[in-house]
Amino acid sequence: MAGLTAALHLAERGLNPLVIEAHERFVGGRLAGGETIEIQGASFRLEHGVHGIWAPYVNFQAMLARNQILPATHAAQEETWIYNHHGHIRRAEVGRAIRTSWFPAPLHYLQLFFSPRFLAMLDLRDWASLFNVWAGLVMGVGVDPFGENQPLAGLTLGESTRRWSPALKAFFLGLARNGLSAHPDEVPLAGFLAFLRFYTLLRRDSWNFSYLPEEAGAAVTERMAERVQSLGGILCSGKRVERLTKDAAGWTVYSGEESFTAAQVILAVESAAAQNILKQSFGREDLFFPRSLANAVVRLWFDAQPRRSAEAGIFTGDVILHNYFWLDRLYDPYRRWAAKNGGSCVEAHIYGPPEVLAQPDAVLIAQAIQDVTQAWPELRGHRLGQHLQRNPATHTLPAIGPAERHLGTQTPWAGLFCAGDWVRHTSPAFFVERAVVTGMAAANEVLKSRGLEPWPLLEALPPEPLAAWIERLMRAGRRQRRSQRNPN
Repeated sequence: MAGLTAALHLAERGLNPLVIEAHERFVGGRLAGGETIEIQGASFRLEHGVHGIWAPYVNFQAMLARNQILPATHAAQEETWIYNHHGHIRRAEVGRAIRTSWFPAPLHYLQLFFSPRFLAMLDLRDWASLFNVWAGLVMGVGVDPFGENQPLAGLTLGESTRRWSPALKAFFLGLARNGLSAHPDEVPLAGFLAFLRFYTLLRRDSWNFSYLPEEAGAAVTERMAERVQSLGGILCSGKRVERLTKDAAGWTVYSGEESFTAAQVILAVESAAAQNILKQSFGREDLFFPRSLANAVVRLWFDAQPRRSAEAGIFTGDVILHNYFWLDRLYDPYRRWAAKNGGSCVEAHIYGPPEVLAQPDAVLIAQAIQDVTQAWPELRGHRLGQHLQRNPATHTLPAIGPAERHLGTQTPWAGLFCAGDWVRHTSPAFFVERAVVTGMAAANEVLKSRGLEPWPLLEALPPEPLAAWIERLMRAGRRQRRSQRNPN
């Protein structure tokens, strides 16, 4: 998405970018489509996983709308929290409560306490630790890791929530794992705080999102590629970049026995690939790169419907699954299949830890089936088919490195720019929106070097008034403490 965004914005200004794509058939990285499989005579196209467009994805939506690419979407209705504690299943609807809370941000989570089902999830330990939970959330209001250059080095989400109670800890860590795709002990605290701020903590409406319909992720990237080509850009597939060199004439990009030359290069690959390319090119090993993580996606088809469930939700507790999506409620091909056959299909994601993902496919599928049928026992004996997809280690674990070591769109090498959701930028954006923001920023650097008009970046919506007041108050307090410690 970062590379296609950069190419599209260059092409719209009259330049002719060359896009080098590693995959031979599919373009778009984590939004690209996949193979088609058959279950009981019905065909289903695979993809990296369910994709959503969140309300704060303002630059992403503006780009698609300007190029008439934005597909019809399904607005999220509800998300259920499923808590498996020693085989006992409890559940509470949480999504709508967060989105439509009566309380202003950052107090909007209090709406959950008006839900009898949510209250039933809690015990005395949860009530006793409410202050610790609230203190953690307030920290997210007052600390902006991206904007303030606050890497919070060495601090993880797991360590910061040790004193939280079991149920509330499971809930917030479930949200974090669902959003950040990693075990809490692996999640940097700065990344978690930035995630909370961007997706929910500062504004209630930030939690609004819509699902891209089936194959729309692929449709978006494929239509972006077609648009780039229609404007004079070139797409070169099946070429994996290995290293770069620069001389007086410009840059040379090497892929196997082939090479490509250009005056400027935008490196728009995932974090681990960028690290490897720059190491091979310049021998630099002192730069900071966020980790790239793998995950697994399980899809289960049934010839029956679950009796009760929202279209999506999170799993916590004694499970290996971390979230779920009922595809027959989100995707039209699955809807038609379910209406014809009376069946259902659930997609669930497994984000680790590594020792879980290291298990054989058959073990992961068996454990996923157990988790699903424990949550919906009425589906036992009704399974039609299953599929396990292992996604490679390309998902960015958000982290913030020191400003002097964490690459931004501009790099130490003139004419080389970076784009991707791992690239440092003052924008609070995450994932798809961050890829778009950095892709636009990299394109703007090229445009400015050629005397062409750069593209305006849309700013994220400001915090709600109460959240903004708390943020200003906390920052003023920190500035005062710093001045007292160091008067000079």
